[in-house]
Amino acid sequence: MMPAARESLLEAASTALRRRPWPTVRMVDVAADAGVSRQTLYNEFGSKDGLARALVRRETDAYLAGADRALTEGGLPSLAEWTVGSARTNAVIRAVLTGCWSPRLPAPGLAAVPSTSTVPAQRRADGPLPTPAELVALVRERAAALRGGPGLAKEEALRTRHECELALRLALSCVLAPAGDGGVGRLVREALEGAARQAGR
Repeated sequence: MMPAARESLLEAASTALRRRPWPTVRMVDVAADAGVSRQTLYNEFGSKDGLARALVRRETDAYLAGADRALTEGGLPSLAEWTVGSARTNAVIRAVLTGCWSPRLPAPGLAAVPSTSTVPAQRRADGPLPTPAELVALVRERAAALRGGPGLAKEEALRTRHECELALRLALSCVLAPAGDGGVGRLVREALEGAARQAGR
């Protein structure tokens, strides 16, 4: 199957999920909305659970790509704002970040499932999905790598990882309890400035 067709199916599934609870989303409707046959949908994803896993993987990948962009463009405050904004507008990302899966959402298990798919993207989706702690660790390490590069001294690398984790943990707290004036970006800036003062930097 062409990657564009797989993306169309995932987009159709995402649109359906915004309109109604996942248990009521029908594979035949997703296929029709994407303009392909139901058999093609099953060939690509194997089952509704396979489609759910692929949808969660797609949304997680989009969140990670956006996190990289936000960090590159505006540093840790932007990363935190992207995280909060993504969770606010995307129920799947909110669930992936918090571990709170409502009955309206697909809830594929996080463990890998046996995959007989010949589609590489589906074999990846059938692999393990990240827990909230694993996702935070992944974003922290990616952020630290983007901010510091390979030449940092050990102490500086540890400080960079700590700052990234601090920004992410503040963002996650604001997913659950929204920040006031200035939003999460202000909180992150103030926390980093405070940490720098304590360290005498």
